[in-house]
Amino acid sequence: MSSGGVVEHFSYIVTVFLMVAGLYVVMARGNLIKKLVGLSVFQTSVYLLYIAPGKLIGGTAPILAPQYTVYSNPLPHVLILTAIVVGVATLALGLAITVRIRETYGTIEEDEIIAADNAVQVAEDVRS
Repeated sequence: MSSGGVVEHFSYIVTVFLMVAGLYVVMARGNLIKKLVGLSVFQTSVYLLYIAPGKLIGGTAPILAPQYTVYSNPLPHVLILTAIVVGVATLALGLAITVRIRETYGTIEEDEIIAADNAVQVAEDVRS
């Protein structure tokens, strides 16, 4: 790939990098806050994936006039605005659930939470 190709597809390269990084953090980390941050990075990469083709060089707003011949599509920007609002709400809910998990288990590490649940299950099995 020539250097011109890298410049032309820079937004896609950044998108793929953010997507892989976000997915790695979600899968590889046991800390619930780190998982939420990874999910946010992954969501950002999806936003970039939809926004990048929505803007055309030299394109204008879709106004029907004889002097405008190349238009940029406004639909991806509107959809991503909605997705950002949903993403913020999802992140807020995830943080609220993480706070409740911390209050219940005393930790936000996934391995420790699973171990605590297994210990409770074993204790219940012994009693019955």
